[in-house]
Amino acid sequence: MQAYLTLTRRELASFFVSMTGYVIIAGALFLMGLSFVVLLVKLQSEPTPMPLTELFYSTPFFWLILLLASPVITMRLFALEKFSGTFETLMTTPVSDLQVVLAKFTAAMMFYVLMWLPLLGCIFILRHYTTDPGALDVGAIGTTYLGILLLGGLFMSLGCFASALTRSQIIAAMISFAAGITLFLLSFLGNQISVDAGWQMQVLNHLTMFDHMLDFARGIVDTRHVVFYVSLTIWFLFLTLRVVESRRWK
Repeated sequence: MQAYLTLTRRELASFFVSMTGYVIIAGALFLMGLSFVVLLVKLQSEPTPMPLTELFYSTPFFWLILLLASPVITMRLFALEKFSGTFETLMTTPVSDLQVVLAKFTAAMMFYVLMWLPLLGCIFILRHYTTDPGALDVGAIGTTYLGILLLGGLFMSLGCFASALTRSQIIAAMISFAAGITLFLLSFLGNQISVDAGWQMQVLNHLTMFDHMLDFARGIVDTRHVVFYVSLTIWFLFLTLRVVESRRWK
């Protein structure tokens, strides 16, 4: 357990000893600021019954942050260590492969959560100036962050897997970005399919991240969505572990 915590602290600190972490947070802050402006413009033009969390989610900036930031956060996790030659040194220390994978995933998730914290500031500013105390529902804010956390788990684990496959951070980021875009497009495709289509399309229809996140933004927690994201996250972490273990087969 101590080795896992030490590795997690080391990985998390590495985001802040280089410019990468600051650039990611600055980019995310910029896009959140733009979404905040769009949100204010919508609220000034006409009244809406939609929760503010759903209004924020309906802007494209949410998906831009998720799709662009995730590959950059995860690309260095394994690829940089392999490129610099420190990966073999790390694996000779008394830590298990599972501890290494979990520590890197946990550090990426902690940085991902830190990246989204400024959104709370935007919400509190809106709450301070709004004349309707019921406009911001604490439950909906909590479920929105739960959705952001679950989506982050999926994309961070996918990024870990991509980073474990290569020594190049650029290639890792491209693999992660391509896989993320594919999931995004499949969600878009599934959202356009009629419920009367075949079973393959029915399955695709259940993979729509748009609808999942829409439910979370409305304050609805569907256990099917939670199971979906947790299962995929565990699956990609399992694949990452198998890739890390594969060095013994060479």
